Amino acid sequence: MMFRRQKTEEVNVNLTPLIDVVFLLLIFFMVSTTFTKETHLSIDLPEATGKPLVEHENQVEIVIGKQGSYAVNGKPLVNNDLKTLITALSKESKGDTSMPLVITSDAKTPYQAVVTAMDASGQLGFVHLTITTMEKPKE
Repeated sequence: MMFRRQKTEEVNVNLTPLIDVVFLLLIFFMVSTTFTKETHLSIDLPEATGKPLVEHENQVEIVIGKQGSYAVNGKPLVNNDLKTLITALSKESKGDTSMPLVITSDAKTPYQAVVTAMDASGQLGFVHLTITTMEKPKE
């Protein structure tokens, strides 16, 4: 006995309504989004008028140049990596984190370089951190 095969319908998905919906959502989000320009804060930094501290014989000093280059106790570092700075600090301090740490940077030094120096000292556990400033000349 021969049975007739049933015709199978082709299943297809019409993507046109889906594309229309996505396009309308895109237009909705573009119209409802507000574009604001970031405002920059104007900050007047405080001036240091305090008395200079007495320099200790056993202290570690990080000097940061204009370009963000580091020198630890007068010895320039090979590169500006955080790991290199941590290694140099631990070598100069010989593991004594109770020593005073002085950070001296140029006025044009990138802020990130100063933060990196502070991060390195914090990771090693230095507790006496000083940032040197210069008194503004009187006019």
